[in-house]
Amino acid sequence: MREKRGQVTIFVITALVLVVVSISVYALYPQIKSTLGLDVKNPNQFVQDCVEEHLKEAKEKLVLQGGSIDPEHYYLYNDDKIEYLCYNQEYYAMCVVQQPLLKSHIEAELAREIASSTQECFSELESVFKGKGYEVSLRRGNVEIELLPKRIVAKLDHSLILIKDSREEYKSFNVVINDNLYELVSIANSIISMETKYGDSETTTYMNYYHDLKVEKLKQTDGTTIYILTNRNTQNKFQFASRSLAWPPGYGM
Repeated sequence: MREKRGQVTIFVITALVLVVVSISVYALYPQIKSTLGLDVKNPNQFVQDCVEEHLKEAKEKLVLQGGSIDPEHYYLYNDDKIEYLCYNQEYYAMCVVQQPLLKSHIEAELAREIASSTQECFSELESVFKGKGYEVSLRRGNVEIELLPKRIVAKLDHSLILIKDSREEYKSFNVVINDNLYELVSIANSIISMETKYGDSETTTYMNYYHDLKVEKLKQTDGTTIYILTNRNTQNKFQFASRSLAWPPGYGM
């Protein structure tokens, strides 16, 4: 019995050690790859992997806050600062659109948010290739984001020349992530249009037409409405606030 217990104890300890080692390797994998040079198949893939991570982080923050990284006029809901995309502080009045060019606004917000991290990615790229004996000529440029159907594209106006055994030239870089933010923003614009005309929206219409779409309309006590748009397949979401045709407390339509 003591021998069996000892074997069980050894087995448990070994399993715990393997779990700890696995977690450590997973957490340190990006640094390990960079140190060993395993991630540098080509500059395009390096930039895609590096910038994609930062773009996804910025997008996840932005979609929970109505399309702005640091919203100024917002409704606090579940600790999220949800920006008003349509608003009127008066009672019995239709709301006024706050971001008339919502798609362009979101593109500019994302570009601004990842600008510094993009520079860091190219600095790391330059350092890695110099460490491999390349002569590196890097010209830094601007970052432009474009929302397109089913994807987000980051256009990086950076050029790179690598010289070692031969000369390689990259005139620009594109980073693409699969995401349906374009579609969600289009639906948000449609809802906002209804809010300006009628002071409300009929959300079932959207869900009947787009079967993979879930629209939540959450009325708040001050007349604010929180809209949460979610793609049922990908769980991508976009949420925003509106205050239109609000009634004083104690009154109803």
